[in-house]
Amino acid sequence: MVFVRNFVEILVLVLWLLVVGRVLVSWVDPMARNSVSRYVVAVTEPMLAPIRRVLPRTGMMDFSPLILMLGLGVLLRLVSP
Repeated sequence: MVFVRNFVEILVLVLWLLVVGRVLVSWVDPMARNSVSRYVVAVTEPMLAPIRRVLPRTGMMDFSPLILMLGLGVLLRLVSP
């Protein structure tokens, strides 16, 4: 059981860091011309797209990374003892 808990904690933390990376990439390289930028966008887009479809349009602001990070934080708190 400890292995599963540790695995989920590490997975959630990696996903959280990827989402933070996605936010930073959107500021530095919004067109994702770099291979690292393309990788981060490709990994995070399947998680962010469904959230974007549910959220109302807010113009230039994209709140889907914030919602995903909050959800990952809740999941991390549920898994941690």
